[in-house]
Order: sequence, then structure tokens, then C-alpha cells
Amino acid sequence: MEKENIAVGLDIGTTKIVAMIGKKNEYGKLEILGLGKSKSLGVARGVVNNITQTILSIQQAVQEAELNSGYKIKDVVVGIAGQHIRSIQHTDYISRSNSEEVIGGMDIQLLIDQVNKLAMLPGEEIIHVLPQEFKIDGQSEIKEPIGMYGGRLESSFHVVVGQASSIRNVGRCIQSSGIELSGLTLEPLASADAVLSQEEKEAGVALIDIGGGTTDLAIFKDGIIRHTAVIPFGGNVITDDIKEGCSIIEKQAELLKVKFGSAWPGENKDNEIVSIPGLRGREPKEISLKNLSKIIHARVVEIVDLVFTEVKAYGHEDPRKKLIAGIVLTGGGAQLKHIKQLVEYITGMDTRIGYPNEHLAGNSDEEIASPLYATAVGLVMKSIENKSQSAIRIEAIAQPKAPVYRPPIVNTPTDEVLHNATDMHETNANEKQNSTVSRIQRNFFDRYVDKIKDFLDNAE
Repeated sequence: MEKENIAVGLDIGTTKIVAMIGKKNEYGKLEILGLGKSKSLGVARGVVNNITQTILSIQQAVQEAELNSGYKIKDVVVGIAGQHIRSIQHTDYISRSNSEEVIGGMDIQLLIDQVNKLAMLPGEEIIHVLPQEFKIDGQSEIKEPIGMYGGRLESSFHVVVGQASSIRNVGRCIQSSGIELSGLTLEPLASADAVLSQEEKEAGVALIDIGGGTTDLAIFKDGIIRHTAVIPFGGNVITDDIKEGCSIIEKQAELLKVKFGSAWPGENKDNEIVSIPGLRGREPKEISLKNLSKIIHARVVEIVDLVFTEVKAYGHEDPRKKLIAGIVLTGGGAQLKHIKQLVEYITGMDTRIGYPNEHLAGNSDEEIASPLYATAVGLVMKSIENKSQSAIRIEAIAQPKAPVYRPPIVNTPTDEVLHNATDMHETNANEKQNSTVSRIQRNFFDRYVDKIKDFLDNAE
């Protein structure tokens, strides 16, 4: 009997943490087995700022996903975002000793390893090295060099850089939650996998993922990632503006934004009013929906302008770099009423809302097909690519394990959780040593995950 390939993605966002368990069905579509979500209490603008609170939120989401699915989570693929992420374009080459031999995977790996040695700013590390077009002995625009002859192999690269400490903090939170880190991926790339078609990537498209704390941008052209950026503003700043502008509490501001908010003030009439309950017996407060829309409009315009500046920096106005497929909006912020029309008005580009339902099985819950879960669906798809068994049926566990201890809010995780996580790490490390070939061929990002694990183990 073939072993089930159960995949798990963990989206650590500013407003919510989502654990999603899924597998591919017989039609190649993604079947979601379990979903768990919790309020994110220790993350600001995509960066962990409270380890203990984040551990508790992760454990809550993981526990809910396990209860819903009947599977025990072993390891997860995690999305990386935050204002510390930046990207650069770089070109590098290698001279091959024997041009009579065909170019193989090892030559490309050698070139990628060379790029990984680039000097970065203090505290920064390379987390993604993505080859774009190759050039062999001066012949350009080669997408697949393997099997060709040549002495000089050159390539342009899209290099994603981030703060090492921020990434290690994420690794610490996951390990201390009693689960393993099997992979890291840039969140806009995960969202792109979930909502973009190959045709859009070929034609040229800008994916804008509007989250709670950040807005992520990924630009594709000719099927290749061309530009990534993280704007440190998201839905939370819109909520803050409503709170200040209407003199109400944050909870009420969020509800107003979700239920009555619009990015286009002209849609609301002057006499449309919503009444907000007063605090501690005070009189109810009346809010004009037109004023509410004006507040939202001002902030959304600012966010879209910042994103469009990045699109223009990529070179969208150059006819050869034109993004024919326009813009795809996803993330929780894409659910804001009339945001599609506003983005089209500001940028002059065709725009649509991106739903991850194309890759989901037909019987999937309607909630999961929301733009809100685009990143989580993309992370599960990345986990499937790893072909690892990230979760096992609870009935299939031979010996019942002690439940992961949920500590009260303290400064450090419990020794029991750390001990369990270390044991799991040693088991996985032994399994990896059995395959020399896979160790040679795995990409830099896999090795970067191992580097984080080694750092965490040595920090014990």
C-alpha cells in the first residue's frame, strides 16, 4: 500500500496564525484535511517580537488542525515575510574545465553556491537564490542549460535577503512548539503558487498580497520571478486609522472595516450612518459610512502607491517588461469592497482578486477558498513538493505520546518541549544521512533550514 503524503503549511502572520493539513487527491488537486487558526499575539509586521506568545499561538493553531483532521503534525513548511526582507538582482558565472562535457545539475549547483558566498550587510543572510535566464558562451536567453555544451556558464539571479535573527526566531518558536521545521519559503512565492496560473506568469503579472501587517509583492515575467518586495503596511494600519479617525476602540474599528468598509468613498450616500455602542453606559456613537470610506481610501491609496512604485522600479513601463496580465490581489485585504476598482484606477492595469480555489479539490470548504488563506494553501503545496510525511494518523501512532505541554506565559519554553523537539531533530538528521545523493542534490534553501536547526541546537 502506498504511503500517504500528508503535507502541512504554517502561516505565521501579524493578525493570525494558520496551520493547514492537506494531501493531493487522485485528480492531483489539493484536499484540505484540517485547518487550525489562532490570533497572532507575538508578531508585528511579519516579525516575531514575543517568543512565548508566538509559541502559544502556534500550539493553539496546530492543536486545532490536529483535532479537525485526526492527524498528528510532525513538521511544517513555514512562510517568511516581514519588513526585513529585500531582494537584489545579481549576475555570476563559472568557467568549466571541460567544455566537451554536457552541462549538468552539479554545474548549476556550483554557480548557485558561488552566489551564496556574496557579502551581505551585517546581520543579513541570503535565504533564496533563484536562477533566471542562463547564458552559455555568450548565447543568451537560455532557460534550461542542462544537456548543452559550453565552457562559460553565466546566469542572472534573483537573490532574496533577510535578517538572520528574525528567521532564527521563527525557527525557535516552531521547535519550541514541539514540531519540526521542514522548509522555509518566501510568503509571496507561496501565495503566487496558490493563486497564479502559468499563463499569467508567462505574460507578466504582479501579485499583491495584502496581509494584516505587511503587503507582499511578487512580479513574474516569462514564467520567471523578476522582483519581490515587502511593504511594511497592511490591514492593521487601516484599522488604526479608523480607530483614531472615529474615536472608537480597535475591535469596533476592525468590525466596521470588515462589514461596512469600502475603498471607494463615492459609493456611499451622505445619509448612510451606522451606530456603534457606547462604552460603559455612554451614548451610542454614530459613524457616517462616507467618512469611514474616506479614511480607508486615504490609507489604501498610500499602500497601492508604494506597491506601484516597486512595480515601476522593476521596469513595467519598458515595453519588453510590460506586465500583460496586470495585477492579482490576494490576502485578507483583497476582500475590502471596491479595492479592485481603486487599484485599476491608480495603476491603469487590469486587476482581479486571486482565490486559491483552482488548486483545491471540488469538495473543499468555501472558507478555505478565500484570499485570506492563499498563503497557507501555497505553503501546503510547497510541503507536498518536499514529499515528506509531515503528519500521521493519530490511530496509527503505536505508543501514545504525552501531549505537548502548553505553558503559561513565561519567559522561556519548558525543558520538556525543547527535549521533545531535539529528539525529533536527531531522528530526522539520521534519516537524512542515509541518502548521500539527495544531500548532494538538494538546493541551498534546504541546507539553510539545516543551518537554522544547527544554530538552534547549539544555542540550547
